[in-house]
Amino acid sequence: MRKLYSNKLTIILFILPALILFLVILVAPIFLSGYYSFFDWNGFGKKIFIGLENYKELLTSNSIGFIKALGNSLLLALLSVVVQLPLALGLALLLGKGRKGERGFLSIYFMPVLISTVVIGQLWLKIYNPSYGILNVVLRSLGLDSLARIWLDRKTALGATFVPILWQYVGYHMLLMYAGIKSVPIEYREAAMIDGAREGQVNRYIILPYIKPILKISTIFAVTGSLKSFDLIYVLTNGGPLHATEVPSTLMINMLFLRNRYGMGSTIALLLIIMCFAFALIIGRIFKDKED
Repeated sequence: MRKLYSNKLTIILFILPALILFLVILVAPIFLSGYYSFFDWNGFGKKIFIGLENYKELLTSNSIGFIKALGNSLLLALLSVVVQLPLALGLALLLGKGRKGERGFLSIYFMPVLISTVVIGQLWLKIYNPSYGILNVVLRSLGLDSLARIWLDRKTALGATFVPILWQYVGYHMLLMYAGIKSVPIEYREAAMIDGAREGQVNRYIILPYIKPILKISTIFAVTGSLKSFDLIYVLTNGGPLHATEVPSTLMINMLFLRNRYGMGSTIALLLIIMCFAFALIIGRIFKDKED
């Protein structure tokens, strides 16, 4: 009995530092954001309690533009699910067959994930530059001058910001799916091939059901990542032009540090957290229903 008590005490002592960090760094700021969201506060002076007025203004006022910012994030999430994830899955299926140079391709596709997002933003700023950017230079050299344009203008800025996101993270999702595909027992594939199944049927009826938990994780990462996207958009456009690429995170920074509306910024932060958790639960539920 004494030994059991000693083991429990040891476990608690080892877990305690991580638990304290978790509470201080993650849980406490969430509760503080919820607390500050009920006040009109500039971050320095006296706080004025206003109840749910921040939430009401955020969801109804056109001057803030939260609905527009949220729509942009949801559009990025949709593009991530219907473009980025299928592309990553296709690459993972191709490399999962054991092709020549497999390791090299894995390294190449995963390399953008290792690069700082700020660096990637600066890189794509150069690519999109209307004067000397490689994109317009190539179009003009091919005689397609009519297609050369200012890519980060109001009409195309949001799509232009998605391309670097796609380029950076497709390798990340590909690696997750590739690991899942490699874990499929070879006996399953061989049995299906003996029964006359074609390659597409093996992928559809054996590999995809087997890696469904990984597909769920990738979908959650893609959607929640789009909802809280900030750094790449901030570097490329800073939410402009004319709020064309505004997302909740850039709007939150604007409220906190440019407009000195700490209460409103905390409201956006809390809603972002709630939406990320909600979408994660919804996606988990969808995949669970399909499995059932």
